[in-house]
Amino acid sequence: MEQILCKRGTIYTAEVVKPVLGENMVLVKTEYSCISAGTEMSGVQQSGENLMQQAIHHPELVAMGLQMLKERGIKDTWDVVQGKYELGNPMGYSAAGVVEESSSANFQKGDRVACMGAGYANHAGYIIIPQNLVVRMPKNVTMKQAATAALGCIAMQGIRRAEVQLGDYIVICGAGILGQLACRLAVVSGATVIVTDIDSRRLQIAKNGGASYVINVAEENPVKKVIDITGGHGADKVVLTAATNSNDLISQGFQMCRKRGTVVLVGVAGMNLKREDMYRKELELKIATSYGPGRYDQTYEEEGRDYPYGFVRYTEQRNLEAYLRLISEKKIDIDEIIEKVYSSKQSEEAYNSLKAGENRPLIVLLHYEHEDEKRDSNPVIDIKSEFEAPKGAIRIAICGAGGFAKGMHIPNLQKMKDKYAIYAIQSRTASNAQGLAQRYGAKLATTNYEEILKNKNIDMVMICTRHNLHADMTIRALRAGKAVFVEKPLALNAEELKLVLETVRQTKMPLLVGYNRRFSDYAQEIHSQIINRVNPIIVNYRMNAGYLPKDHWTQGAEGGGRIIGEGCHILDLFTYFTGSKAETVSVNSISPNTESVSGSDNCFITVKYEDGSVCNLLYTGQGNKDYGKEYCEVFCDGKVYTIDDYKLLKSYGGTAKKIQTTSSEKGQYQELVAFYDAIKNGDGYPIPLWQLEQTSKISFIKN
Repeated sequence: MEQILCKRGTIYTAEVVKPVLGENMVLVKTEYSCISAGTEMSGVQQSGENLMQQAIHHPELVAMGLQMLKERGIKDTWDVVQGKYELGNPMGYSAAGVVEESSSANFQKGDRVACMGAGYANHAGYIIIPQNLVVRMPKNVTMKQAATAALGCIAMQGIRRAEVQLGDYIVICGAGILGQLACRLAVVSGATVIVTDIDSRRLQIAKNGGASYVINVAEENPVKKVIDITGGHGADKVVLTAATNSNDLISQGFQMCRKRGTVVLVGVAGMNLKREDMYRKELELKIATSYGPGRYDQTYEEEGRDYPYGFVRYTEQRNLEAYLRLISEKKIDIDEIIEKVYSSKQSEEAYNSLKAGENRPLIVLLHYEHEDEKRDSNPVIDIKSEFEAPKGAIRIAICGAGGFAKGMHIPNLQKMKDKYAIYAIQSRTASNAQGLAQRYGAKLATTNYEEILKNKNIDMVMICTRHNLHADMTIRALRAGKAVFVEKPLALNAEELKLVLETVRQTKMPLLVGYNRRFSDYAQEIHSQIINRVNPIIVNYRMNAGYLPKDHWTQGAEGGGRIIGEGCHILDLFTYFTGSKAETVSVNSISPNTESVSGSDNCFITVKYEDGSVCNLLYTGQGNKDYGKEYCEVFCDGKVYTIDDYKLLKSYGGTAKKIQTTSSEKGQYQELVAFYDAIKNGDGYPIPLWQLEQTSKISFIKN
């Protein structure tokens, strides 16, 4: 299928694989998608900046890079940054089409729908949309009109935030797409609408759309004009829909308001506020969050959980329903502002039409013709027709190509091409799969996990998806005769764990869970010192994990919690050091005084082992990131061994060699070497199955 991508400031149309349906989602065959002249053109400009320019304009990226540099070192950080810079980014977030397949009870094949959502409603021949970001279209609404879905919701949410009342004077600053839509919605709400801009043509379109007054700010003082129109009082509400880095726009908005008026920021403006602009009038500044309530809430957008109708009347989905209903009832007319329609094959020309210059079109749509249905149904794209793995190398498919796979595993695999050959990349996002496959010389790219399982040329799968998918994907891969490397955790509950272990024992296929710390040089050295100990060991381990909010995905159904998802690393390390089965486990968590803090994120876990050893894990999300993340102390036979953040090993009274590295070396490279050796020598289990089982079972225990 076709998809529009942006790379290094250039827009292009690429052939990508068709997306695969997920739970509570719909697969939509796109007819039209709408280009956002503001957000998308800004994204195009940013992608064309070199790394230095991006660092200057986006200092938050520098902070992230410095943190990664601290943890990973120069080379790995550079590989990650360059990789992100090289991949094409999907464009678009507003579209309309016909449902081809649905896993949601709310939609069925053949439904005409409007869709929205960054990362979902892309400019592509087929799109996968969560059920709360799609609505059925009224019969008399056209696909072209419905393709403006997301932009209509953004404008509507701005008007809702303004709380417009009948008879209000409302100023719309900026007559671009959002300004035109906001103008029409404010008129329907019963307001007297004033629109400001520097473009006379766009001001006339706003006049045609119902504005009572228009002001060309290049020709007259907008503040004085608004004060005059309102009888010297000022506007009741000002909605800022323009995009600028200047602080003048928001300052003018305050000056236009009456006492106790409201300014709503929908677009982009400089936020260096002047107290004198607001103080004497007791003005209120509001921010409109994109499409409406539900935006940026994972449980709403991705998991499909709706908000109660009686308590949240207009969610982002219900905003979209209302927007389409207003079009259907002819209460707003947007046909005049849909000024250009291009074929999806003309994507570069379409974006060029929106660049700076006179008479830029307001709304530009892309049309998808679906000329080759056979091509669109292809679940796999052959990236490299001639692929030859080095002799003895294991052909691997990477499934779930997110940040950790791209930043850690793929660079490590590239360092050991004699052992592993990346044969395929599978990702939910087609452009991500294909971009990585092209960059690293893989043969295939796909969005469909089934294609990986049935491909006989693939020896091993590396599963790096979200945690709730691990157990099922592992079971299916083992049954398909593939060796499996699965990132932690192996399972989220006892039932999943039982099924996985039964499958391993039935198939006898190699399996490794990504408990990498035991493979680090640091842990290996300590293990060599204590393996012949006389007495049991005592281990104290502190993990200063850092704060994550309760609505972070790792805390919910997809993640299983931070002990299952991350603390398991240390529980595995305890088993490795002791080599013993657990006898008793106790868990003690704090009782938080505030809802923002999770008790399960802040706990002590103490494990007593059959050999007499005692190991204690302090896991906390309440620490400070400037303090080291991980610190391990091992006490044994009059000796003490310490690991400081996997950068320094010290021995007190023992003969362990001192190890020191500039970045945290936690064993991710070594675990892949160990798995390769285990597969080749026929053992297949670098971590014994009983130890994998024990680690998971301990992690499931709650306070």
